[in-house]
Amino acid sequence: MNIHNTIIVLDFGSQYTQLIARRIREQNVHSIILPSSISVQEIIEMNPKGIILSGGPTSVYDNNAPQLNEAILELNIPILGICYGMQLIAKHFNGKVVPAEKREYGKANIEITNKSLLINNVENNSVVWMSHGDYITELPKDFSVDAKTENSPICAISNANKNIYALQFHPEVAHTKEGKKIIKNFLFDVCKCQPDWTPANFIEEAITNIKEKTKNRKVLCALSGGVDSSVAAVLMQKAIGENLICVHVDNGLMRKNESKNVIEMFEKNFNLKIIHIDAGELFLSRLKNVIEPEEKRKIIGNTFIEVFENEAKKFDDVEYLVQGTLYPDVIESASAGSGSHKIKTHHNVGGLPEKMNLKLIEPFRELFKDEVRQIGELLGIPHEFVHRHPFPGPGLAVRVLGEVTKERCDLLRDVDQIFIDSLHKFDIYYKIWQAFAVLLPIQTVGVMGDARTYESVIALRAVNSTDGMTADWYKFENEFLEYVSNKIIRNVTGVNRVVYDISSKPPSTIEWE
Repeated sequence: MNIHNTIIVLDFGSQYTQLIARRIREQNVHSIILPSSISVQEIIEMNPKGIILSGGPTSVYDNNAPQLNEAILELNIPILGICYGMQLIAKHFNGKVVPAEKREYGKANIEITNKSLLINNVENNSVVWMSHGDYITELPKDFSVDAKTENSPICAISNANKNIYALQFHPEVAHTKEGKKIIKNFLFDVCKCQPDWTPANFIEEAITNIKEKTKNRKVLCALSGGVDSSVAAVLMQKAIGENLICVHVDNGLMRKNESKNVIEMFEKNFNLKIIHIDAGELFLSRLKNVIEPEEKRKIIGNTFIEVFENEAKKFDDVEYLVQGTLYPDVIESASAGSGSHKIKTHHNVGGLPEKMNLKLIEPFRELFKDEVRQIGELLGIPHEFVHRHPFPGPGLAVRVLGEVTKERCDLLRDVDQIFIDSLHKFDIYYKIWQAFAVLLPIQTVGVMGDARTYESVIALRAVNSTDGMTADWYKFENEFLEYVSNKIIRNVTGVNRVVYDISSKPPSTIEWE
């Protein structure tokens, strides 16, 4: 399949860049994020329908600020600049960008002064989301002012002759009320895109690419049993059939009965070759006395690869390892050199050893969780399995805070099962993006049966999200919290206190480590 409608998003370091790409795909238009340093020739070869310049954390006048190859503005390809991208456009066309006395962050109301193609049919005085330290005080040559806010007299600009548009606010974030409409206007009215990117098309293209890449060689798939690896396994099977060898490693860090349930699901629904390896003792021995989260992740990543490479040696022609890596994993593991701050290392991204004999295939590396779920449904994976809550690659190692031992993992497994079963009992499991329990490295005083106890504390975490990049804590009814707290304390020996985490992402991450 050839996709004829592609929008390039040039990344200048914004934490919202991936959201721009996501919003485009929601309109069934293909999008790809590329570094701002990409050459003009590469862009010409890709023949995009449009280019979006993302926001960024720096000032256009900073010494080390990423700059735009200004020849891009002369390609006669429709362009949309957002925040920092708008300031780059203004600078190029001799507008004036200056530091604001106060950084503008949060909601503002937009006053439309000119109905350009970009903001056509956008509601006047609707809420937009600002996040910038610089703003434009003098209009670039041959541009018109299309909108303003109380603090930004030049908030949206356009040059219809050059097909260049720019916004000071962020249309990609949910807080901008008419953001979806603005993006649709850019895609279909400005860029004249056709909505030809769908999960079905992705499957078709991915199968073709996988066949070309593997060339009839054997491929190992790291089948953890989570949504991402499960969908990846079924996709790979459709592409290469008998050449796929799935390896399921019980690393001793999984949920209760996880391995048993995973094997049963695939035996019942798919004819997959699955090699089951019990490596719990190996992983736990290497995690002994390890406290620091990043060290845990790297140890787990290295040990996974070691196990897989040892398994690969049993076959003559295994060259590739498949992983269900997602885009948010890649973004959060990005080095500072990309312009974005590194949040944490995911064991299947930054946690891999530098020298690895197996080459990686990561078919979902540029997809979000909900996109993978849509693909899983199309591939025939049972609904209840596709819509399971996300589970981190390092497993319980990043939910057992402090030292990871079999005893502490067993305790958390029992707690987690009670929590998840309770969500199903109250019929709220599928209303929540992700829910889990965390074992804290502290003990507190309690009273049970008139006796003093000094036992562990459990934190419960439940959040809603659409992409894993931002999340809000779930507002449980008091009845549920009372029920699940009592059940955990009464049924799990060693726990005498349960707390609920009410922090959102940002500033917190979803997982505790």
